[in-house]
Amino acid sequence: MDKKPYYITTAIAYTSGKPHIGNTYEIVLADSIARYKRMEGYDVFFQTGTDEHGQKIEQKAEAAGVTPKEFVDTIASQIKSIWDLMNTSYDKFIRTTDADHEVQIQKIFKKLYEQGDIYKGEYEGMYCTPCESFFTASQLADGKCPDCGREVQPAKEEAYFLKLSKYTDRLIEHINTHPEFIQPESRKNEMMNNFLLPGLSDLCVSRTSFKWGIPVDFDSKHVVYVWIDALSNYITGLGFDADGNHGELFRRYWPADLHLIGKDILRFHTIYWPIMLMALDVPLPKQVFGHPWLLQGGGKMSKSTGNVMYADDLVSILGVDAVRYFVMHEMPFDNDGVITWELLVERINSELANTLGNLVNRTISMSNKYFDGVVTNSGVKEDIDSELTLTVIKTAGKVAEKMKELRVADAMSEIFTLFKRCNKYIDETMPWALAKDEDKKDRLATVLYNLTESICIGSSLLSPFLPETAERIFAQLNTTCRSFDTLDIFGEYPSGNKVTAAPEILFARLDIKEVLEKAEALKPSVSADTKGSSSELAALDESVMDMEAKAEISYDDFAKLQFQVGEIIECKAVEKSKKLLCSQVRIGNQMKQIVSGIKQYYSPEEMVGKKVMVLVNLKPATLAGILSEGMLLCAEDEGGNLALMVPEKTMPAGAEIC
Repeated sequence: MDKKPYYITTAIAYTSGKPHIGNTYEIVLADSIARYKRMEGYDVFFQTGTDEHGQKIEQKAEAAGVTPKEFVDTIASQIKSIWDLMNTSYDKFIRTTDADHEVQIQKIFKKLYEQGDIYKGEYEGMYCTPCESFFTASQLADGKCPDCGREVQPAKEEAYFLKLSKYTDRLIEHINTHPEFIQPESRKNEMMNNFLLPGLSDLCVSRTSFKWGIPVDFDSKHVVYVWIDALSNYITGLGFDADGNHGELFRRYWPADLHLIGKDILRFHTIYWPIMLMALDVPLPKQVFGHPWLLQGGGKMSKSTGNVMYADDLVSILGVDAVRYFVMHEMPFDNDGVITWELLVERINSELANTLGNLVNRTISMSNKYFDGVVTNSGVKEDIDSELTLTVIKTAGKVAEKMKELRVADAMSEIFTLFKRCNKYIDETMPWALAKDEDKKDRLATVLYNLTESICIGSSLLSPFLPETAERIFAQLNTTCRSFDTLDIFGEYPSGNKVTAAPEILFARLDIKEVLEKAEALKPSVSADTKGSSSELAALDESVMDMEAKAEISYDDFAKLQFQVGEIIECKAVEKSKKLLCSQVRIGNQMKQIVSGIKQYYSPEEMVGKKVMVLVNLKPATLAGILSEGMLLCAEDEGGNLALMVPEKTMPAGAEIC
């Protein structure tokens, strides 16, 4: 019987830097869904990859003294290695610098131009370089980029545009008649009310101000802009051909069953992308799911922030499946989740070590102690057995219902409810007491069989989420993962089978102090190389300059400076520098890393907890090998002594200084 195809994708990761755990969450989430669908019997194709063109890449490569291709090769390799480290089972890793992708992007662009869906014009508006996006004045949020909150600059250039307005009504109708298209529901309402219903402006789809992109083959001055280039990976990766000569994968797997993306790029995937597909006369994906963010200590992670968590660091201390468990289980369906070292340790100890690890270890140990490892169903039942078996055989159905709605965290909770019921069953039946009575030997055997069978079913359901852990459990129980259609049947474990004689600890209990020490040790050492440091910040490390009268400025000049209250969350002395401190500063829901030349006036311990005045929009610079993203304001007396400027009254972090 031919398996039903199922095509799932993640957003392709931007190659501007190493992905943090918030980025990694998406690939792990997608992997759990892909593995679960395979378990259900689907023919799954799972695609991920990297987005490698754009002005930001060109600038970063220039700063690093390498070509853009050399730069993205390094980062793409790093991203792929982290995806592999997290045991993700993708079928294709596409790069937008792949030759076959670039050919198709040129063909797609030309086809849309020739049929009148792309036209040549001129763009004038406010441009955000990090987001590589133009905005009208009405789209800005408090004068800043509505997507990332950074400063925008006026820009004007010749460009090609995609006629979004031509397809707006058709897209609105599709969304209204396909309520499953945008999920969760709150995301759909946001797209409709904020963008589609007010009306769409045509979309800029080419650039002339930089060269690192796919050339428009009929107009060499232009490169194809990110929207057509990056979004089209979902079809080019399957062998889509703009001339109609599609590959076998495209014919089998398109339309995609699920685009799994972060909520911050929902507009691109639910407005720009569907309209491109409509213009190409290609069916729309069945569903776009905008997952929430994983926040560190309550603030959104940023690649430019110095204290973000990285998957490889977490894995080196906690292990792959412990990290997988946390990022999937702790993320609500449509609200942001929080990750801290303290939360990680608490969840690992309570759920993985106590609930699961202890259950498996106790069951195997008792089987060895009382029956030399042989697990036998003696058929001596009591009423309490029915309560256990009913919980176990209903779990697969409950998990299936949750997974239909992509409520992965809830699905995992159902599985751990099974394991918790097993632990309760041990307390209820008290195998150690049964072992003291020879007449209860058959009853004891049945109890241990019921536990072993329950663990087998639970571990089979767990395998899409924690594949390594499930395999370790199967190995200890001398069995294999159950087929999906037997997960509601109790009693499939072979009576008389023998478990391992030496059960291993699945998850050791962690000491938070030791974990924090290891985490601190993983932070990169500071290089003495100051190449690329800004003159403004480098001066702080050498001396405090005498104050000189400066030229008068206009109010417009002053208005370009953004000052806010920041709270110092963490501070470290910079090695090999006599005057530098490196602080992690919370400003609203953002974290910034700021290097300051105040080491001789403040110890790192004194800094933590201070509310300070921050110049927020200073251009980032590297000092002593460390990225600095702003400046702490200080006062200086005649003797050269410095004092941090602090608010006179209690003010929240993020308050504007005006």
